[in-house]
Amino acid sequence: MNKPICLITGASAGIGAALAREYASHGWDLILTARRNAPMEALASELKAEFGTVSHIFTSDLFQLGAVDELLGKINAAGLQIDGLVNNAGYGHPDQYLESPWEAHARFIQLMMTVPSELAYKCAGDMRARGFGRIMNVASLAGHLPGSRGHTLYAGVKSYLIKFSQSLWMELEGSGVHVTALCPGFVYTEFHDVNGTREAMNKLPSYMMMDADKCAAIAFNACEDNQTIIIPGRINKFIALLGRALPTKTAQNLMAKNSNKFRKG
Repeated sequence: MNKPICLITGASAGIGAALAREYASHGWDLILTARRNAPMEALASELKAEFGTVSHIFTSDLFQLGAVDELLGKINAAGLQIDGLVNNAGYGHPDQYLESPWEAHARFIQLMMTVPSELAYKCAGDMRARGFGRIMNVASLAGHLPGSRGHTLYAGVKSYLIKFSQSLWMELEGSGVHVTALCPGFVYTEFHDVNGTREAMNKLPSYMMMDADKCAAIAFNACEDNQTIIIPGRINKFIALLGRALPTKTAQNLMAKNSNKFRKG
């Protein structure tokens, strides 16, 4: 029998690469896409050696308008069927809202909101018709909390992915297509080097940090169980619960007081 194939965006490092390893360990083949080719080639070689995984690599700049259609066109031309979709590509844009040009925010919205929504739209129909599919949207613990000072769009985008996943889960319930929003807290990845918060992350107690492979294993199992939202780790679950339980003004004041510890801006 042919193995199912999972498309993973942002698969060159971090949680994306960890999820690639997790899917490979469960017998999936992969379609890997990111802007950097060399890390994907190295990952593909690793997974081929360890699991016999076939990884199809497509370099793609998802910041560009029309990138989703271009990527899916290449995948279709290669005769590949998308059975799973992991919308993982993402980053954090530092500084406060008015300190960056609008073009920077437009790029952020394109990658973080438009691309996952478009990919889900253009893959879910075929999944439903076949009676099988997996869609995982990588959101964040930040989506359950008030927005922060700096990284202004981040919490809003991640909250959107959570709500979007909930709605899509309801619409696809009973079809064989599972939809899960993964909401990690602080995970050891290069994400924090890119967005300039590595120094702050290094000051966090170890119990607040999670290994990317552990996060990926929890996420995979949650999607297989068709859980709508998964927040890996008890401390993160508690933080999310606290964010919902506290009065809005109190939670917002706490975020304002502590924003600079975790956000550059």
